[in-house]
Amino acid sequence: MDSQQEIQQLKEQLIYYQKLIKNMSAPIIPSVVPKTILVPIAGFIFTDRFDMIRTTVLMHAEKHRDTERVIFDFTGVTTDNLTEFDYNGLASELSQLNSALSLMGLRAIYVGFNPLFVREIVRAGIQVELEVYTTFKFALEHLLSENKKSLSKF
Repeated sequence: MDSQQEIQQLKEQLIYYQKLIKNMSAPIIPSVVPKTILVPIAGFIFTDRFDMIRTTVLMHAEKHRDTERVIFDFTGVTTDNLTEFDYNGLASELSQLNSALSLMGLRAIYVGFNPLFVREIVRAGIQVELEVYTTFKFALEHLLSENKKSLSKF
């Protein structure tokens, strides 16, 4: 095999792995709570990834009009995984994500923030209005209790 063929194979392999990583960056998982999806977020967080997450969730919402709530689980993100921007940047990305989902009529719920991560956001004096629960389980329990209350009204 000559070097040109080898380079072409490596380029194709790179494209394949880039697509694979992109697809794994924002998986969407249906929840046991009706009209609710889970988006687990693990690993490195950077601006392009937030753009991808936002786009993926909005496209899903467009295709699945019955979706009303999105739970973002940040359990797999540590302060070491935050690259390319500071906590003000992260707060801005979360705010933009929240605004975009709100405009689509979706309720964004966040779970699993690392305590060190939260401390740094508070220390930086950043104000972000988010609905937050400590764990995915607590968020689901809250949503299930809301569903029971709304069902009992009928």
